[in-house]
Amino acid sequence: MSSTPSATVVAPGSFLTLHYRLAGPEGDIINTFGDKPATLSLGTGELSPAVEQRLIGLAEGTHVTFELPAGEAFGDRNPEMQQWVARKLLAQMGDPDEQYAVGDVVQFPTPDGSGSYAGAVVEASETAVRFDFNHPLAGQPVSFEVQLIGVL
Repeated sequence: MSSTPSATVVAPGSFLTLHYRLAGPEGDIINTFGDKPATLSLGTGELSPAVEQRLIGLAEGTHVTFELPAGEAFGDRNPEMQQWVARKLLAQMGDPDEQYAVGDVVQFPTPDGSGSYAGAVVEASETAVRFDFNHPLAGQPVSFEVQLIGVL
């Protein structure tokens, strides 16, 4: 009697190849379905813990959409995550002639220089720029669509 091998399922620490889409009320933030699939490892912070939890136990080949309530996927909006940054400091960190417009997303190096994080411009004055470092989907309901191509 032969048995058919069961599909590999996602477990903590799994390495995944997948297409995914994260969307809020105003539309897509990330969508890999029209491009190359993404590869990532669970537990490394590439996806929020709430989003990763939805993947645990899914079988390779699954295509599903999850609806996460406001604040669950990326936390609530934190007003303290809006910070003024002096233009003098911005000039030292990058192009001194850079123009900042509301809605622009700017990458900042982490203090140890090993990575980066993003801030969206929400206001600008002659001497400083106010950035919002909240995730764009913080405090919003999120639709998370995933197609699991491979699980290792």
